[in-house]
Amino acid sequence: DGDCICDHNPHRVPDLCNCEWRVYVMATQTQVKAFIERIAPIAQAKSKGRVLPSVCIAQACCESAYGTSPKMIRANALFGIKVGKSKAHFGTAWHDKAYSTRTKECYDGKTYTNITDLFRAYDSIDDAVEDYYDMLGTCKRYKACVNEKNPQKCITAIKNGGYATDPKYVPTVMSIINKYNLTKYDYPTLRKGSSGSEVKELQILLIKAGYSCGKYGSDGKFGDGTLEAVKAFQAEHGLTVDGVVGVNTWNELNR
Repeated sequence: DGDCICDHNPHRVPDLCNCEWRVYVMATQTQVKAFIERIAPIAQAKSKGRVLPSVCIAQACCESAYGTSPKMIRANALFGIKVGKSKAHFGTAWHDKAYSTRTKECYDGKTYTNITDLFRAYDSIDDAVEDYYDMLGTCKRYKACVNEKNPQKCITAIKNGGYATDPKYVPTVMSIINKYNLTKYDYPTLRKGSSGSEVKELQILLIKAGYSCGKYGSDGKFGDGTLEAVKAFQAEHGLTVDGVVGVNTWNELNR
């Protein structure tokens, strides 16, 4: 339901998948930076624990060539989501608007077939992001990606659910995540004095890994017990021992 879109190019490099081709020929570094800065806060605000913001951002980058695909931008269609035969509504963000364009499918894992199909158009980028999350959070075939904390497992589940047919889709999306350090958008930076559900999640992961957070356990408050647990975890996993939970510590906890 969300295969890559690009206008036909007679000089296409055959070894690049649809996403790779668009990124290769269209976006400048200035455009890349501006697009990520624009889409990231929307992805974070609307994720609501459904799908990792890093994966959402990377797919938007891949599908829309970092916001430089003219047809997609006019339609606020960052994710290349097809209308589908049932014209299903996963939430309230899509208002039955659509546009037609050519795309490539790879049904056998080897050969690309040119087709023309209808894709969803939106009133705003916010609506596009919301519909993306609604689709992944609602459709049973995507259930393995929901609440998955590992980006590669998450995008693999999305690919396997039928989002894309391109055999290079997962490595392409992961290369975007890694190149632009998009996992930094998945978790907040936590330190002593922090509190809330993110701290509770941190404490649960630490306890599961064998590090006690003190007598209060997973109470959602980053106190001395949690600080010592974080430092011990960092020391034993070759991380900077500063007691601050950033991208590297989160990634190690979620391995």
